[in-house]
Amino acid sequence: MKLQDKVAVVTGAGSGMGKAIAVLYAQEGAKVVVSDINAESANAVVEEIKSNGGEAVVVVANVAKEEDIQNLIGTAVSTYGTVDVLVNNAGIMDNFEPAGEIEDDKWERIFAINTTSVMRSTRKVLPIFLAKQQGVIINIASAGGLYGSRAGAAYTASKHAVIGFTKNTGFMYAKEGIRCNAIAPGGVETNISSSMTGISQYGMGRVQPGLAINPRIGQAGDIAKVALFLASEDSSFVNGTVITADAGWTAY
Repeated sequence: MKLQDKVAVVTGAGSGMGKAIAVLYAQEGAKVVVSDINAESANAVVEEIKSNGGEAVVVVANVAKEEDIQNLIGTAVSTYGTVDVLVNNAGIMDNFEPAGEIEDDKWERIFAINTTSVMRSTRKVLPIFLAKQQGVIINIASAGGLYGSRAGAAYTASKHAVIGFTKNTGFMYAKEGIRCNAIAPGGVETNISSSMTGISQYGMGRVQPGLAINPRIGQAGDIAKVALFLASEDSSFVNGTVITADAGWTAY
């Protein structure tokens, strides 16, 4: 098993990519802290893990709140004694709005969940990782963090920021036994569209031609396998970078 006795915290783990990562990590021997804003879905994931002989616990958290992140990492440590792997997966989508249609409250909410939460949870685990001179951080970015129009301006900017933060963190702590990488998924079948409240017709019209060249839609499990690689010793020489998993969409 690639993660035997490791303790992994996965945010947004009640569904989609987060769920797939949590379940796969448990199968590979990790003790998983399943975090989600939805208690019912998080509990269902924990029950699935336990029914298959794995070990997991639920911590309900709204990652936009500093106190919830403090409680999340604190509970992981009080339950399992440490944290070895942090997966910052929780995220929401915008409505494909271009800059001229952005509303401040929506911009701030997208950044709070997609970007600021990544910084705060990373900041919280770093003392744990530094004390033992090892630890892994995996940030779920997006093809939208690499290119300009896979989404609206707010989502695109938030994911570009995650990638920049990932690279900075990976380099800054490279000599301390800490690795920080990001995954940039392309189109993946998840429920992130449930966070959308009304698509910008102008924005979607501009994005649509690029969506048409996407070779195929991926499954959450496709991303989970990349996250397992990054969490394990198989990727010990991989740090401060982004792995694109998109079936070749961004190769065009």
